[in-house]
Amino acid sequence: MLIEREDLSVLMAAVAEGDRLAFKHLYDRTSARLLGIIRRIVRDRALAEEVLQEVYLRIWERAATYRTEVGSALTWMISIARHRAIDVLRQHKEIVLAPMDDGEDWLERVAGPGDGEADLEDRDQLRRCLERLEEPQRSCILLAYCDGYSRDELATRYDTPVNTIKTWLHRSLAVLRTCLEAP
Repeated sequence: MLIEREDLSVLMAAVAEGDRLAFKHLYDRTSARLLGIIRRIVRDRALAEEVLQEVYLRIWERAATYRTEVGSALTWMISIARHRAIDVLRQHKEIVLAPMDDGEDWLERVAGPGDGEADLEDRDQLRRCLERLEEPQRSCILLAYCDGYSRDELATRYDTPVNTIKTWLHRSLAVLRTCLEAP
């Protein structure tokens, strides 16, 4: 089943009104993707499943705060999942600075089983935009936003001051935003 952005926004509006059936449909369409993202961060299936439950509780409670003009419903949900997974990981103090596998295609690892053609096009565009970044800024962005590394952890990993890491992340995000918004 394709995850259509418009459908998710409609479902999110219904969830904001307390529609339990819409919430079930939202869960069915997005849970595999969110679980994959959470597992990539916490690296433990049982813990990831617990975090997923917390994430959907937060989505249910905060659905009324979602705004379509800010971004897609899926992006909003991914942000909640990512932040919660990072919080849980830090609470458990199990942060391990794993080596980055240069041959790994992290975009494929977070792909959902129901991804459609539009999702594939989005990933291709993101991949092209990431290629515009030079190393180590590209790796820094991937570690921060896909693996949940903090600025301090990135500073340690790259033997670079935290302020430099902040600058890399800020500038890299600006480059990506401009690239992704280009027609």
